[in-house]
Amino acid sequence: MTYLDYNATCPIYPEVIELMSEVMKTPLNPSSVHHYGRQARHIVETARDQIALLAGCQAKEVIFTSSATESINMIMQGYAKMGKPILAGAGEHSATLKSLDGLKTPIDFVNYNHNGLLDLDDLEKKLEEASEPGLLNIMLVNNETGVIQPASEAIKLAKQYGFTVHCDAVQAAGKLAFSFKDLGADFMTLAAHKIGGPQGCGVLIFKSGTPVPKLLYGGGQERRQRAGTENVAAIAGFGKAAEIVRENSLKYEEKLRPLQRKLENGLREIGGNAVVIYGEESSRVANTTNFSIRNIPAERQLMVLDLEKIAVSSGSACASGSVASSHVLKAMGASDDEALCALRVSTGWASDEKDIDHFLSVWSEYIKRQQKT
Repeated sequence: MTYLDYNATCPIYPEVIELMSEVMKTPLNPSSVHHYGRQARHIVETARDQIALLAGCQAKEVIFTSSATESINMIMQGYAKMGKPILAGAGEHSATLKSLDGLKTPIDFVNYNHNGLLDLDDLEKKLEEASEPGLLNIMLVNNETGVIQPASEAIKLAKQYGFTVHCDAVQAAGKLAFSFKDLGADFMTLAAHKIGGPQGCGVLIFKSGTPVPKLLYGGGQERRQRAGTENVAAIAGFGKAAEIVRENSLKYEEKLRPLQRKLENGLREIGGNAVVIYGEESSRVANTTNFSIRNIPAERQLMVLDLEKIAVSSGSACASGSVASSHVLKAMGASDDEALCALRVSTGWASDEKDIDHFLSVWSEYIKRQQKT
């Protein structure tokens, strides 16, 4: 199998599987006061330290949740229920864009430019027009295009208008060096399964002293910020994955940037001017390429590639397996037809040149057949 869909979910590191398997052999509840409870608490706090080192924050600022989606909903719904204005980039993840479905508070979207970057002029205009200070949601790295967003500039601008800022760093972790403290955001979200940890575990990072809206009520877990018994094994796996990617951050860039160049050069050689690589004029993380070729729908390409045991995506993987026109690409000015032809190739820790060669070989043969018809 040629797996090129790391942005959807990253294969779990063997070391993470080994650690989680050991942890799951013991009945661990961090709220218990006996030996096993203390053991569980130690495991959770070790992981909290590991994630804090990766994110550039204090361990006490890390709250464990079930997913990045839950973390985002905590913040979005919390501020919406306070009646605060909500701003978000037009290319944000669906976890942000749909977090207020069913609530009366609308999201005011900030435009993207044709390079896939948040339009800072449009952001300032919307900040000025806001009835009162509210919440700004800004990605650090776009999940579909890999474009690195001007998060630092956007956060500074939002702060001038008294806005609270939530930063979605899910696709940045392990791919881009960043510091929660230095960025100046009030909240940040990460997910374990995007960095080689398990699915079903996320974190919300908050600036010390900033009130954290509650989504779940019940016990006093996570310093009374998020009720529900902690998933100790998943948290341990998240911490281990965070440690691995932090220690290998330089190798990641050195390994994956040449693969990205090889892929994109190959796409141009095969498709010529019919190929569009989205966000190529912007700074992008090394593992992500989003491209389209005119008049060949992504759905057909995906089926052909899947039959050859190649896994790629048509965009975000959070749409129940559906192939739909990408809101991110449309925010960049792509037409519906162009967006429906787009594929996303994303690599990671186990990727190599053979994966790119296999993809290009299969895709080339398919494109040649289509061009003859």
